[in-house]
Amino acid sequence: QKALFAVFGVSIFTIKLPSLLLALVSALGLIMLLRRWFKPNIAVLASLIAVSTGQFLFIAQSGTPSILYVFWPIVLLLLGTQITRVKKLRFLWKVVFMVAAGLSLYTPLAIYPLVAILIAIALHPHLRNAVRRLSNLRLTIVSIIFLAVIAPLAYLIISSPSLAITLLGLPTVWPIDFIENAKLLLTQYFMFWSPSVTYILTPIFGLGSVLLIGLGTYRLIRTRETTRSYLVIAWLLCLSPILLLNPSYTSVMFVPSILLLAAGLTSLIGYWYRLFPLNPYARIAGLIPITLLVGALILTGLSRYAYSYHYNPEAVSLYSRDSALIPSGTTEIIVGNGERAFYTALSTYKDFTVVTSPSSDTFTTSRQAHAPYEGYEITEIVTDSRRENADRFYVYERVQQ
Repeated sequence: QKALFAVFGVSIFTIKLPSLLLALVSALGLIMLLRRWFKPNIAVLASLIAVSTGQFLFIAQSGTPSILYVFWPIVLLLLGTQITRVKKLRFLWKVVFMVAAGLSLYTPLAIYPLVAILIAIALHPHLRNAVRRLSNLRLTIVSIIFLAVIAPLAYLIISSPSLAITLLGLPTVWPIDFIENAKLLLTQYFMFWSPSVTYILTPIFGLGSVLLIGLGTYRLIRTRETTRSYLVIAWLLCLSPILLLNPSYTSVMFVPSILLLAAGLTSLIGYWYRLFPLNPYARIAGLIPITLLVGALILTGLSRYAYSYHYNPEAVSLYSRDSALIPSGTTEIIVGNGERAFYTALSTYKDFTVVTSPSSDTFTTSRQAHAPYEGYEITEIVTDSRRENADRFYVYERVQQ
């Protein structure tokens, strides 16, 4: 993002482009991951549902690091699956996995997929045997590579221990109201009859998707002896207490939820096929309602995103367009104390300077800094029709004597 700012300047497009690219890579990686875990038709259907959910579309275009909550788990699971599947260049894939694992730790809560993988390795006999067969030399090499990648992070944590709390996703304010947090989580996932908008649209998934996730959870329990079930169960057990402590991290549940949704689709289609094992017409006819179901989930996800985020006044009021409203030609800007850090960072890529008192013939103030300035008069008020306090900037000019 910083490189884009340096080359193309600061704009809505350059702010959002990194998260859009990571979302594209995440979507492609999700398709590949689901194809390795499930049948191709299930992978396609589950991927279409996933990328059309309001949560994925929102974080994809948000221009924030939130997309990494989706990106890193997909990368780690895809690389881990690749190691167990391929015969050639397996050591190279192990090195790539260790590098990705180390880099992922720089993102909050990314440690929990790795913890889930370690728990699955420790508990599942097949994975334990696979680890025991590893060469000690190669295991030492990849461990050294992993330690080298996380060495700067370790230094930062030693220098600032509070960073570890942030990376673990733990709240900084105690005590925690667990009852209120539990109510908030239930609202975010299950209050279908009363949808609401805060910084995210709730409920996170539609009713149809939640039913498929529930069916996938049932299948997960029924097939708990498999490697995938061990991994997903361990992952959910790691994330559940974290979400109870800090419900704002709902994005970290996106990937395990999609895996459960894909498992639910597998159960649904498999159940229909078991009803008519030898009747090809009935099997084909059964695809019609399933296709309609998936189509409805996709259209519902797209419409919820479009109408709720674009037209809901509660959502619009939560986001600011001030950076795009700064008048062109502004060379000096005066802002409030709480805005100074943001506009100072923005001035690095814009042609204005943040000042505390005017010195040029023309200057701009934010709404917070609006006040009478001796020798100047207001010539323009920049407004935003989407906000209740519509006056966002004031342009002043020196009074001619």
